[in-house]
Amino acid sequence: MLLEEKNNDIEETPAEEVVPEETSVEEVVEEEDPAEEVVTEESPREENSIQFNSIIGKKIGMTTIYSDNGASMPVTIIEAGPCKVVQVKSVDRDGYSALQIGFGDNKKVNKPISGHFKNASIKDSLTILKEFKSPNIQNEYLGKEITVNSFNEGDKVTITGKSKGKGFAGHMKRHNFSGGRASHGKNSVMRKAGSVGAGTSPGRIWPGTRMAGRMGGDKVTVENLKVLKIDNEKNLLFIKGAVPGSSKSILYIQK
Repeated sequence: MLLEEKNNDIEETPAEEVVPEETSVEEVVEEEDPAEEVVTEESPREENSIQFNSIIGKKIGMTTIYSDNGASMPVTIIEAGPCKVVQVKSVDRDGYSALQIGFGDNKKVNKPISGHFKNASIKDSLTILKEFKSPNIQNEYLGKEITVNSFNEGDKVTITGKSKGKGFAGHMKRHNFSGGRASHGKNSVMRKAGSVGAGTSPGRIWPGTRMAGRMGGDKVTVENLKVLKIDNEKNLLFIKGAVPGSSKSILYIQK
């Protein structure tokens, strides 16, 4: 009888040791809770930015990137944004729906411009202001930020900028004229434009006649440019091909 009682005591002890193992599992679950709180801390940053199909950027320069199969592609690097929504225009109040966004830092600001940014609760003054028409615009967008997160790799964009100024150029360079003959007794007519009109009637030069003059410095728009790469940390867009303007010039990018 004594041996049977001792055996019963030995069998009951392991059941009591299992209890602390269950409590250890609960402790592990409690340690995973702080990781869920970290995710909620990043949500206010996402709420401060919006998705928009247009952005203002600055041309950095050109370089070459290589694809997975080794093909080289010329790309233009653009520092796009971050831009801030300065004004919201609606159909009821202004007759059309658009967002006015700003880009760049402006140190010299007068009182009217500073009051314009104050209405949008923007502390820093922005150098470039541009309106982009778009439907489904809400007043809550005022003061929000637009970054390169609005674009994806493979998107087709339209870029508008100011072309490089070439100064005063002749007929051949400005309008791609072929020039005069360079042989058979011709003298000093190789780069001439030729006749520009009759002498007696109408006795003047028609308006719009292509002649020598100032070349470049015009508003140029290039469509269907492909976004090859995006750097979200440095706010960079890598666009395939060339875009109008020189380095550090302002560009307007639209999907």
